[in-house]
Amino acid sequence: MTASIAGFGMSSSLDRLGKGLLSLAAVALLAVTPAAPAASSPTVDDIVGRYVSARGGVKKIRSIQTLRQTGQATTGAGRHGLVTRELKRPGKVRFEFKVQGVTAVFASDGRRGWKVAPFEGDMSIQPLSDEVVGDMVEQADIEGPLVDYKAKGHKAELVGHENVGDRDAYKIKLTLKNGVVRHEYIDVKNLHLLRTDTTRLTPKGPVQIETTFGDYRKTSGMLFPHRVEVQAVGRPQSLRVVVDKVEVNPPLSDARFEMPVPALP
Repeated sequence: MTASIAGFGMSSSLDRLGKGLLSLAAVALLAVTPAAPAASSPTVDDIVGRYVSARGGVKKIRSIQTLRQTGQATTGAGRHGLVTRELKRPGKVRFEFKVQGVTAVFASDGRRGWKVAPFEGDMSIQPLSDEVVGDMVEQADIEGPLVDYKAKGHKAELVGHENVGDRDAYKIKLTLKNGVVRHEYIDVKNLHLLRTDTTRLTPKGPVQIETTFGDYRKTSGMLFPHRVEVQAVGRPQSLRVVVDKVEVNPPLSDARFEMPVPALP
């Protein structure tokens, strides 16, 4: 995701960090239902296969053509706003943030990205850089990166176990096709995705981002997390999103993701 968190009361100089925070908050599209314990010493493909199956199976996951999630976002500074994320195959993504009646939009049709960022003091339609569009394309994977990870050109490796809170989790190192490295923590007992770690570049250097997920509820036969918390390790910036509503396959026109043509004077 490419949206700035300046609209939630943080300095605009943290725009790129905000993009990383919010994009990771957006990563949690789908989750999983409890599954039977696997045999000892499972391989990474065993775990991923059970994860996908328990989520509802690859058939259901692939049936998702569009997705809309709406909720409330709160930053560590105590600022509140409404957030909407919309996804559409192939590679389309749109985020909206509303604070005190003012709305910011960040979107990409998979080729070009654009924004309207009133919290940055600009109401005009502005293009997004190729770097930011690349980040948005990564976030537009409506299935999540573990589904069909090999076909997508990603690499996954089971690197051990780690506690996430009071839960024992499989720790999977996932190297995306574009070279980005993530660590996915999947609950050993019920296969819920508990946390995702990644590193994002900011003007002040690399920052480790931890995103935790919880409050799973079922929509259309699949579980979605309704609580997402994003923290920049060693820094005060944080983001909490409480999802109020998840819609699977809502009608979404392509025009919502395409850069609007400015009106002639």
